[in-house]
Amino acid sequence: MFTVTVRDHVMIAHSFRGALFGPAQRLHGATYVVDVEFRAEALDPNGVVIDIGAALDALKAALEPWAYRNLDDLPEFKGINTTTEYLAKVLFDKLAAEVRAGTLGRAAEEITGMKVVFNESHVASAGYEGTP
Repeated sequence: MFTVTVRDHVMIAHSFRGALFGPAQRLHGATYVVDVEFRAEALDPNGVVIDIGAALDALKAALEPWAYRNLDDLPEFKGINTTTEYLAKVLFDKLAAEVRAGTLGRAAEEITGMKVVFNESHVASAGYEGTP
């Protein structure tokens, strides 16, 4: 299995509902380092898994609406706990749509897997993976 991983970061603010979250129920900030891995069984005729530049651009564009924003204020997250795991799935879905549209320089059926990881710190991360 061949892989390509691209990385970016995003700074957000949010709060959680529920006693499970303790002090995180209050508004707080987070800086996530976000990794997205694309997988393919074989390289394309150019010898690549995916167009890295296009993948980086797509990741940056997907994160931009969240950057320096309070996620609690965004309509797409109304009434939702924007946990790290949840954000990983939302980003996965956004980038999977790009893969299916063919905008990342490779036919969708040739990308056999994708993994999104939100790194909260050097000791904790959460993610989502599947087939785009």
